[in-house]
Amino acid sequence: MSFGKDLNPTRKKTLSAMGAKILKSPSAKAVEVYSGVLYQALDYKNLSSAAKKKSEKCIVIISALFGAVRLNDLIPYYKLDTAKSLPKLGSLNALWKPVVTSALAAIKTDLIIDCRSSTYQAVWTPELKKTVGIRVFTEKSGKRTVVTHMSKKTRGDVTRFLVMQSKTPKTPQELQKLLSKEFKCELVKPEAKKSWFLDIIVKN
Repeated sequence: MSFGKDLNPTRKKTLSAMGAKILKSPSAKAVEVYSGVLYQALDYKNLSSAAKKKSEKCIVIISALFGAVRLNDLIPYYKLDTAKSLPKLGSLNALWKPVVTSALAAIKTDLIIDCRSSTYQAVWTPELKKTVGIRVFTEKSGKRTVVTHMSKKTRGDVTRFLVMQSKTPKTPQELQKLLSKEFKCELVKPEAKKSWFLDIIVKN
């Protein structure tokens, strides 16, 4: 499994806390186990071979049970939220943050595109100057409203679009230029201790 050196000791603890039942649960690739709105929009199984390879290389999933995984990692089916606590381990966010931070620091990349929901953002804070968070809004009469649950679908659409491209953006400006071909979007410069943001404007 990916990031084993940094994460396997903590994985043993979380698996033990989940009990024997999790060890008997059927396993599959992470991209099949996670089936929420974002993954439905990504529609991995219908991607081209090139797009699949790119997604397998570039996408990292923050996991409450395993810390961080890639799409092809074999994991059991489970239900667990990072905002929860486990017996004897306490807060999963606090448990995972130092080791996930160490594991992901080894990834060399020019740009991090952050499609995580707020629950999972507490596990890892990426390098802000090269991170672009994807936010989703509706706009009516010039007023923008944050989209909550269905923003995951838009983030999935964004992810699918990006892995289908032959070119990989290396700066926030290149990302905005590329995504503007498919989405109405606006790049927001970082302020204080915040990353860049790319605001996607969807129809109400």
